[in-house]
Amino acid sequence: MTARTAAPPPPLSWTLLAVGVAAFFTLGVIQAMYGPAFGLFQARFGVSTASVGLIASAHFLGSAVAPPLLALLLRRVSVRAGVSWSLLLLALGVTGVVLAPLWPLAVASAFLGGFGLGGVSACLNAAYASVGARAVNLVNAVFGMGSMLAPLLVVGLGRADGTSGGLAGPFLTVAALCGVTFAVGRVWGVPGIHAPARAADAPVPARPAVQAALFAGLIVCYVGLEAGFGAWAARYLSELSLPGAALTLSAFWGALTVGRVLTGLFAGRLAPQRVVLGCAGALIVLALAMRVPALAPAAVVLAGLTLAPVFGTTLAWLSQVLSARLVPLLLVAGSLGGVLSPWLLGQVFARSGAAAIPVTLALLAALMVAFTALARRGARRVA
Repeated sequence: MTARTAAPPPPLSWTLLAVGVAAFFTLGVIQAMYGPAFGLFQARFGVSTASVGLIASAHFLGSAVAPPLLALLLRRVSVRAGVSWSLLLLALGVTGVVLAPLWPLAVASAFLGGFGLGGVSACLNAAYASVGARAVNLVNAVFGMGSMLAPLLVVGLGRADGTSGGLAGPFLTVAALCGVTFAVGRVWGVPGIHAPARAADAPVPARPAVQAALFAGLIVCYVGLEAGFGAWAARYLSELSLPGAALTLSAFWGALTVGRVLTGLFAGRLAPQRVVLGCAGALIVLALAMRVPALAPAAVVLAGLTLAPVFGTTLAWLSQVLSARLVPLLLVAGSLGGVLSPWLLGQVFARSGAAAIPVTLALLAALMVAFTALARRGARRVA
């Protein structure tokens, strides 16, 4: 009989997923709210079109700064404490956006709110990744649902009347959702980080630092592909004179959300490394299929479905091989992919034309295959 070094994670249940569902829905709403609210900010603070984007940049900067700090704090504090304090910062940030009398204070509040968002995301992604691929994919699917609601909240509750009340409806709704999430966590609990149950003869990585770097490269490629399709697919389809480019892009995001739900339901039956490797290989084929005009729209939508399992499944795989406490650092690596990929695709489009877009996406997918294969090989027993 082989020994176990840790108890297996708890089974999926509403009690386990409740706080994740509430939290990731809240994060999805605020993450997608700033862009649609640009007009409200211009009316409130009198800033130019060139300057209004600064508030969204501050929010995303805050969300990128938080994960590495949380990676350190999670060695000393519980996930529950990290989530609670991060929710407070997020609520204070979005409330500050509403109440700020001056534009610089609104930007600073957005940074604070982004920091809170990054903290909640880092803590809960680490916790659910340690539970398994099904759990982390299900809660991340709810993020997409919140993002789809955000523009409707801005249109329905916002008012471009130049007063702080014009921003109150949508942004104080996020503050209220933070309160709901906190209450859900108090009632049903916040999952902790579970050490993986490992047999005594199970393989362990020979070089953990190298293995962590390979996972980071994998996530950079994944986020780069997601951001690349999201930023350039519609433009590429328009260059091919295909109708409904915007609708196809919406279907891409819808397929990404649906795919995460399906992964959450069925991912437990497959090894995570096989799921990631299979998706990466399929993405090469789909990216190259975009070069055929008749196949391009379907290839874009199927790419969303194929990308869906990669993020959460990779986090769960990392938790099995190394430690879920490294998940926040992977989120930072993902931010790098989101920054570089749209810029890189813009450069190749400007120099080589629209035809270079699918080729570049295919090369990025091939690089993801390489990182995945190396990470899979690296999870071997120390001699």
